[in-house]
Amino acid sequence: MVTEACKKNHITVNGQVAKASKEVFPSDKITFRKDQITHIISVLDVPANRVGAKLVDVYRKDETPAESFAHLELLKLSKEHYRKTGTGRPTKKDRRDLDDIEFSTDIDETE
Repeated sequence: MVTEACKKNHITVNGQVAKASKEVFPSDKITFRKDQITHIISVLDVPANRVGAKLVDVYRKDETPAESFAHLELLKLSKEHYRKTGTGRPTKKDRRDLDDIEFSTDIDETE
């Protein structure tokens, strides 16, 4: 999964695009995008051996702004407001109503 992200240039280390074989050192900042949030992680230390998932937080610090997570929650709520999950495709009437809503918001912004 991470190798694919590196091949697609989605991961940067200290502002430079990283390959999968890139070595990281303490005080490096790793940036990647996941679920419409840009995560920023600082490397505190590099373990000598592999460690369990519970110990990973000892070696890294998550510096992702809290506003990013709040923005994601707003996106989820806005999607649920329009149509409930599992109700199928929108009908022609639903699409017309949606177009009317989008058109009315465009008018409000210009005033």
